[in-house]
Amino acid sequence: MLTMNMTYRIYPSADQEAIMLDWLETCRRLYNRCLRDLKTWLNGQKCPIDRCSLKQEYIVPADRLSRCEVLSSAPLS
Repeated sequence: MLTMNMTYRIYPSADQEAIMLDWLETCRRLYNRCLRDLKTWLNGQKCPIDRCSLKQEYIVPADRLSRCEVLSSAPLS
């Protein structure tokens, strides 16, 4: 199997560069927010094998992550 990769160089203007950097920052923040929500949910599901304390465990409902509320609340520019 032969794989060919093409590389293209772009030379954006200052305005275009600012827009692309803003997009990149928005994507980075959204990814990190979804990752944090996933890690929080996974840590909330952990409990000892033989018991699970309802007073000390923080359990996030699974349907909250499936909707990914972060995506709907992300700012549109």
